[in-house]
Amino acid sequence: MFQTVGEWLWWERLWLPANVSWSDLEDSEGRVYAKASQLYAALPCALCLLLVRFLFERYLATPLANVWGIRDRVRYTAEPNPILENYFCSQARLPSQADVRSLCKKTSWPERRIQVWFRRRRNQERPGLRKRFCEASWRCVFYFFAFVGGVLALYDKPWLYNLKEVWADFPKQSMLTSQYWYYLFEMGFYLSLLLSLTFDVKRKDFKEQVLHHIATLTLLSFSWISNYIRIGTIVMAVHDFADILLEGAKVLNYAKWHQTANVMFGVFTVLFMLTRLVIFPFWVIHCTWVYPVERFDPFFGYYFFNVMLVVLQILHLYWAALISRMFYKCIFGKLEGDDRSDEEEDDDSDSPQERDHKLSHINGSGARGRANGH
Repeated sequence: MFQTVGEWLWWERLWLPANVSWSDLEDSEGRVYAKASQLYAALPCALCLLLVRFLFERYLATPLANVWGIRDRVRYTAEPNPILENYFCSQARLPSQADVRSLCKKTSWPERRIQVWFRRRRNQERPGLRKRFCEASWRCVFYFFAFVGGVLALYDKPWLYNLKEVWADFPKQSMLTSQYWYYLFEMGFYLSLLLSLTFDVKRKDFKEQVLHHIATLTLLSFSWISNYIRIGTIVMAVHDFADILLEGAKVLNYAKWHQTANVMFGVFTVLFMLTRLVIFPFWVIHCTWVYPVERFDPFFGYYFFNVMLVVLQILHLYWAALISRMFYKCIFGKLEGDDRSDEEEDDDSDSPQERDHKLSHINGSGARGRANGH
């Protein structure tokens, strides 16, 4: 059975155009081709990057946070209460007003005390400011070096300036050393992000981030095996460019350099819209959708690769909406952090959900009162 599955999985028509076989992609005459077995190197690379990240955050980012005076807020620990703890862990982190009243009866606590307990308990689950600063610093540094690596791998290649050259002699395109290392570190990085999900800062777009990482790893793996390496390096470079500024803006914001952070975030917004909503769909996806069929008949890999690119584009549209909202706050209001982050709450403040509930409760009571003639 396993042999049958293996034969089907590596069926040439899934990965390669018609009239091309795996034997055509064996190393010969000075040509070196990418091999599926080389993808295993991404795992040790990911583990090495996790180690480098640990050392970076401990010996570089943390001392930098000390120099810039970045401190975690003092948090009050929620007092032990088995009833509330069980509700928090098994039902909801933010109880409804009806549930608050029910918990008041079960615990004999006043409503205000219940609400304060849940705010403190939610804050215990949130990462501190220093942790967010260290994570953003690491990502900023990685994206910077990844983009530099991408520039070095692409700047002198004809297919960067003429996208039709991406498909010249495809798939019999020899792999370059710079492409190998660029792919390896990018795959290692995104795999390390998946491995570190349990202790990374968990944001509101957590599911979208997981989908993005999986789609990226799938794309990179498929493009490696099918020798879509030229277009793969372009896709990576387009994504890394703007991300440097996003993480840099976060770092400056955490350090309370708000004006500089806002300027950098504005530049990031322009570059994000340019690279993800213009260059990516109208240059990159056009290159993978239109030009290949001029040279060979469509095959499964052609459709699969383009579908995965469209998945990434849908995620780009989702994040563009979030970024536009943040940019609006940056220009016309006060941008205090990442809209995707779960911010800490004060003990004497209501969460947005609680404020909405109270407002609707007041409005509803007022409407009922007017209806009753009061």
